[in-house]
Amino acid sequence: MCGIIGIVSHSEVNQSLYDGLTVLQHRGQDAAGIVTCDDNSQLFLRKDNGLVKDVFHTRHMLKLKGNMGIGHIRYPTAGCSTSAEAQPFYVNSPFGISLAHNGNLTNTKVLKDELFQSDRRHLNTNSDSEVLLNVLAHELQKTSKLTPGAEDIFEAVSQVHKRCRGAYAVVALIAGVGILAFRDPYAIRPVVIGKRTTELGDDYMVASESVAIDSLGYKLVRDVEPGECIFIDKAGNFHSRQCAENPVKVPCIFEYVYFARPDSMIDGISVHKSRMRMGTKLAEKIKREFADHDIDVVIPIPDTSRTAALQLAYDLGVVYREGFIKNRYIGRTFIMPGQSERKKSVRQKLNPIGLEFEGKNVLLVDDSIVRGTTSQQIVQMARDAGARKVYFASAAPPVRYPNVYGIDMPSPHEFVAHDRNVEQIGKELGVDWLIYQDLEDLIAAVNKRSDIEHFDTSCFNGNYITGDIDASYLYYIDALRNDSSKSDTENSSAFMELHNDD
Repeated sequence: MCGIIGIVSHSEVNQSLYDGLTVLQHRGQDAAGIVTCDDNSQLFLRKDNGLVKDVFHTRHMLKLKGNMGIGHIRYPTAGCSTSAEAQPFYVNSPFGISLAHNGNLTNTKVLKDELFQSDRRHLNTNSDSEVLLNVLAHELQKTSKLTPGAEDIFEAVSQVHKRCRGAYAVVALIAGVGILAFRDPYAIRPVVIGKRTTELGDDYMVASESVAIDSLGYKLVRDVEPGECIFIDKAGNFHSRQCAENPVKVPCIFEYVYFARPDSMIDGISVHKSRMRMGTKLAEKIKREFADHDIDVVIPIPDTSRTAALQLAYDLGVVYREGFIKNRYIGRTFIMPGQSERKKSVRQKLNPIGLEFEGKNVLLVDDSIVRGTTSQQIVQMARDAGARKVYFASAAPPVRYPNVYGIDMPSPHEFVAHDRNVEQIGKELGVDWLIYQDLEDLIAAVNKRSDIEHFDTSCFNGNYITGDIDASYLYYIDALRNDSSKSDTENSSAFMELHNDD
């Protein structure tokens, strides 16, 4: 999962891009990058591994000149965590194009072959984002104009949709021309549009989440629609067009469960309200299945589960307490690259308040359970703090299948729910009883929009909306994502060899 941002303004954008990426930092902590463009069509790029505050210092910010630019934050994706994979990427032909991407292409091998054999374009990394950039560049190169206009850009994006499969939310900058942004025909990954009116004219912004729009003083206009491309020229003129043949909105439901900030709106749905409804649905299930429960206190596992836990406690009529203190200088364990690092980080990240556990029957609430290693340690913390009984509730169903659309979940064999029923998972976690949200209830909790007929729930039910995911692709993804492969110093060439055999 990554975060993207783009701004066309009537003033310098370097500080706004920095501030926007900082707000989106929860979407990736591995690398950050910004590219800007000045009035002379010169591009200025800074990117590296690390947090936003560590990548950009004053000396870097002073060099990021211009009134338009794009930015990206990344967490390590399957098989790659080097600075060479940091975005935005850049190609000089045609025009000078820089691109940042959130998502994952599922036909990368086919595209790589096409780019080499037919398009005659060179790739310098293993990133599918570089592939996407070169596909876009090749399609833009078909225009005979020295400077592409909105029609040329829309035609190029139409061809990108025909060639690329998977999930992609894209922001790109064309030197001296403007910024474009588009989503895949299923709108799996989010992008929103913001606008700010100044004395000099209208400024526009696109970002992964509306919280970035709000924080910079822009007004949320709307989401980029599935398959739609928007183009803002350097003068601040806004253009848009539907560029896909059969678009249908199928946003990723895991954005609402875990990734997005609660103060964001995604596809017209409040993440905060969704999580409140998740808590209500869980409370209803507990009343059905454990009507005579003896829960003394509901305690969230910070931070993402707080909203659901608070509403669950309210609906159950049980006391809600903050039982864990979080060290905010430790990253999100879900997106840490190695199992040993994750295990080490949990004890550094959370510390229980003993008074809230001692002698009580505690219901711990988390947004989801993936590997289960973090949950195991937290359950043990609760017992060590004196809890009489430890119950556990997940606001999401069991995660049993890999996500192939940009969430770098581990190998399915590392999932605690792999080949286990709920009772067995509970024993593995060491809880007295375990309750999961039902998938139907999760969908109902999120879906308050009549124009969203489906959500991408593939990590829960194995239904892949793009229709191109088969056993060989899942085997390839599995090889990239298991922890032993990630620690292999020769993994890059091995992954490519495996992929070429698909």
